[in-house]
Amino acid sequence: MSPSSQLARPLRIGMIGAGTVGGGVYELIMNRLGGGSGGNSSRKESTPATPTPIITKICVRDATKQRDFSIDSSATQVVTDVQSILNDKDIDLVVEVAGGVTFAKDAVYASLKSGKSVVTANKALIAENLEEIIGMVDEANSDSGKSVKFGYEASVCGGIPIIHALQSGYKGDIINEVMGICNGTTNYMLGKMEDGADYDEVLKEAQDLGFAEADPTADVEGHDVRAKIAILAKLAFGTSVPLETIPCTGITNVSVVDFAYAKSMGCTIKLVGTAARQSKFGERDGPLSVYVSPKLVPEGHLLAGATGCGNAVVVDSANLGAASYGGPGAGRYATANSVVADVMRVADGTCPAVPFPLTSNVEIDNDYVSAFYVRISFRDGLGIVRSVGELAESQGVSIHSILQQPIADRMAADTVVTTEACKLSQVTALCALIEKEDYALAPPVLMPLISDY
Repeated sequence: MSPSSQLARPLRIGMIGAGTVGGGVYELIMNRLGGGSGGNSSRKESTPATPTPIITKICVRDATKQRDFSIDSSATQVVTDVQSILNDKDIDLVVEVAGGVTFAKDAVYASLKSGKSVVTANKALIAENLEEIIGMVDEANSDSGKSVKFGYEASVCGGIPIIHALQSGYKGDIINEVMGICNGTTNYMLGKMEDGADYDEVLKEAQDLGFAEADPTADVEGHDVRAKIAILAKLAFGTSVPLETIPCTGITNVSVVDFAYAKSMGCTIKLVGTAARQSKFGERDGPLSVYVSPKLVPEGHLLAGATGCGNAVVVDSANLGAASYGGPGAGRYATANSVVADVMRVADGTCPAVPFPLTSNVEIDNDYVSAFYVRISFRDGLGIVRSVGELAESQGVSIHSILQQPIADRMAADTVVTTEACKLSQVTALCALIEKEDYALAPPVLMPLISDY
């Protein structure tokens, strides 16, 4: 038997979506990995161990639309009916990079039911349907007799291999906390605000540069980070946290005033998704808290170094202490690289059989405990500090410090109170009481702060 007859059959891929990420995926697979006729890679043939991936079909809405990447028509058929991929028995793997949670969900579910492996970058789809997807992968493997895999590296933090790290790098460890800057748009915006730009100005700039959508709600209100931290929480702690139960605060109330106070405290401000075990009777033995909020981050902290559109994740564990993962959180080739990494793991058999290996029944309590930063906008007068102190005492909140920048306008001033560790519900109740006072000009701005690292 000749060596060529012993080569593995190519891994045939149907890709749904051909936008920014899809174009990058196509170029990497067909050009760099040798899937297309024009590829310049030395990997032009499958090996006995690892089949060469080839994208045989791409499903798009409009087949006549001009693409910003070249499609090898001798190897790849462009179709507009997703059933052409789902019903094709020769296709082994479906790559979903179309986005959304309706059409994409139907396509992913149908692929799994038909015994095809799936690789997706769709964080919203995964976060909203975690347990259902896990069940479908398990059912597909039980019913089809195949080895159906589900890869989702690109769903969180673009090009950073945080999914793979959590799937395989902590098997002998115990994770205490995962904190992540998981949205490049808001990180870019906050960086500009730290330099003195106001929110409206920097939002328009981000939209003009293509970093922010015309409707930026998912980014600036924290919904994008909420989906991603829900995925990381399931990976790290084995518990699915319903999205609607996760406290989520975006960056719309953060101002340059907050950065001035943060700087005086030796901190910066980042939008952070957090999943952490609280301490109950001992260290980190309590319930799991998952939340999204702008957070005061000390300048020496591992998260503080993420600049521009960069992302960063810090994992605190029993064996390693704090380990950081950083890099590009978005972009054509960064995200495509993570998709292709999953494709190759499916090809060489190293993609985990169980996409979320941990299962636990740890209690969820999203009324998390933290030290807090509270900025109060006020009309100057006598007794304000006393009033804030009394209101804090009424809610069981202990004040750590009071910060005051020089007052330029006595009719519109700001002061900051930082608290000792307390529950979110306690400091939220305190802010509601302060807002009712005659001296308050607006609802207080509330942010947790990292006080121990």
